[in-house]
Amino acid sequence: MLNFLRALFKPSYRHNAKSKTHLVKETSAYVSDRSISASSAQQKAPQSNTSTSGAAFDEATAHSVMLPRVLEGPAYVTDGDTITIQKTQVRLYGIDAPELHHPYGKKAKWAMVHLCKGHSIRAEVTDEDDHGRTVAKCFLPDGRDLSEEMVKLGLAIDWPKFSGGKYGNLEVTGIRKKLWLADARQKGRMHVWEKFDAQKNRRGKGE
Repeated sequence: MLNFLRALFKPSYRHNAKSKTHLVKETSAYVSDRSISASSAQQKAPQSNTSTSGAAFDEATAHSVMLPRVLEGPAYVTDGDTITIQKTQVRLYGIDAPELHHPYGKKAKWAMVHLCKGHSIRAEVTDEDDHGRTVAKCFLPDGRDLSEEMVKLGLAIDWPKFSGGKYGNLEVTGIRKKLWLADARQKGRMHVWEKFDAQKNRRGKGE
C-alpha cells in the first residue's frame, strides 16, 4: 500500500502553476465543464498546516489505519481525485484523474465540484502519514462512491494495481486513449509527462 501512496501524490516535476482549491458548499453555481466564472466560483480554502497537493507522501512515517478513522464534512475540491475535508487533504482511493494542467483536468475538477456541492462527504481513511496526507474511500450521503462516479463520468480511470480492478468494468470505452497521460503514469512512463509539460511550456512562451 505504501507504493500506492508514493505513486498517488504528485511528482516533483509537476507543473508549477498553483492550483486553486474551491469550497464546494459555497460555490455559487456549477456553470459548465469548459466555462467557469472566476469571480463566482473561486473560494478560499481553510488555512491548514498540511502540505499542498504537490508534496510527496512521507514514506518514513506512513502507516495503514488499523482503527476506523472517518472524516466527514464539506469538501474543498483541488482536482478530479483530491479533496480536503476537515483541513485534511484526501486522495480518492483506487482511481487516477488528469492533472489540472493536463487535457480534461479542469473538466474533471468541476465534475467533482458538481458531485460534492452542498453535500457532507464521508471519507473512510485507509492510509496516512504524520503530516495528515491520506488516501480514503469517499462517499456521498446517498452512499455513492465518489471514485466510482468519476470513472463512470469518463473523467478518471481505475488504478488496478491498487484497487484490485474494482472500477475497471465501469470505465468508458476508449477512456484510456482520452486520458492518455493518466494511463502513462500507471504504466510508469513518466517521460511522456515530461515531454508534454516541456511542449506546453514552449507554447506558453511563444516558441
